[in-house]
Amino acid sequence: MIQAPRGTRDVLPSQSSRWQHIESVMREECRLAGFHEIRTPVFEHTELFLRGVGETTDIVQKEMYTFEDKGGRSITLQPEGTAGAVRLFLEHGLFNEPLPLKMYYLYCPVFRYEAPQAGRFREHHQFGVEAFGAPSPSMDAEIIALGAGIVRRLGLKDLELHVNSIGCPQCRPSYQEALREFLRPRLPRLCGSCNERFSRNPLRILDCKVPSCQEELKGAPVTLDYLCEDCSGHFEALKIALQKLGVPFVIDTGLVRGLDYYTKTVFEMIAALPDGGHFTTFGGGRYDGLVELIGGPPTAGIGFGLGMERILSVMEGHGLFEGERSEAPGVFIASMGQEAALAALTLAQSLRESCLSADMDHAGRSLKAQFKYAGRLGSPYVVVIGENELQSGKYTLRDMQSKEEVALSPAELIETLKKGALR
Repeated sequence: MIQAPRGTRDVLPSQSSRWQHIESVMREECRLAGFHEIRTPVFEHTELFLRGVGETTDIVQKEMYTFEDKGGRSITLQPEGTAGAVRLFLEHGLFNEPLPLKMYYLYCPVFRYEAPQAGRFREHHQFGVEAFGAPSPSMDAEIIALGAGIVRRLGLKDLELHVNSIGCPQCRPSYQEALREFLRPRLPRLCGSCNERFSRNPLRILDCKVPSCQEELKGAPVTLDYLCEDCSGHFEALKIALQKLGVPFVIDTGLVRGLDYYTKTVFEMIAALPDGGHFTTFGGGRYDGLVELIGGPPTAGIGFGLGMERILSVMEGHGLFEGERSEAPGVFIASMGQEAALAALTLAQSLRESCLSADMDHAGRSLKAQFKYAGRLGSPYVVVIGENELQSGKYTLRDMQSKEEVALSPAELIETLKKGALR
């Protein structure tokens, strides 16, 4: 049997309502905050990610799905959402519109070749928000509060916001040099990846997950001690704004995120797992130089990404979907005989055109089996169409909870159901 490729995941009919639930929460929270949806291609020219994501990142060096198309062009399946959003912003001249421009993307397929693990797949999906043209720390706070509001509304608790500032191109070089001086005698004890990062981008070493490397990093200089006046003031204003919004946070001087384009603010929202562990619900930061790097005018930017599969996995682990049922048709139409089946088909269509959900039997079941099937679906009402109903022109509407029945013409039946049926 052909199976789905390793690192991918099917969404079954019984699971789709969970996706729809979190998507509806995300859409509503974005609407309330003035963010508008965008959709970008699944694949882009490889150069976009080389310039945008950064050639020193693990994503570009190890994880991208890159291929040459029939025209000889290098194409890459998108490994993250921000670069595509920036390309869209530039290609369509959105920088000429009144700024800030606030956008979000939902169910965005992301492809990374890495070892599949719990909540992380080679093809997964991201929800993300991006804001362009707003350099103020108040936008940082708004973006963070939006993410926090979404995960809280989804039912996650024991949340902890981690924030840091990694400076800007003006103040970061002095920090990088201090970090190199600290790390140089420790290089023999660092992993191969950290040794590669040492000369190209030593900040990436702070993001290494190898336990022995983390041990060597104890006592390393922190970015906050090397911030310029502008970056320091920005970070202080962000902390005040978060306090005003009632969003608690901890300063995490080891937080740098894994992409080269971040400047100033970086953040992650950490949630507790049922087994006592922790995971990042969403993370992001400011990228004030990215638009210019990709070929546009100097434009401030900030955003975050949230892995849909990971958030669903954690919600399932916390039992937040227990007792749920797939949405049942409001009316199930049971029929007996070929003529009655055609009448059922016509009635089902009329109900749907009246914005009432309806289903019927297509398997030739007995009347008893049809009632049993309607019960399994959870339909609150069953309409019976048999020989007597066809002769009288009135169908039997039954309330599955109270067992009350009433005979109604098709028009009367639709009006009754619109008004709340028999309850």
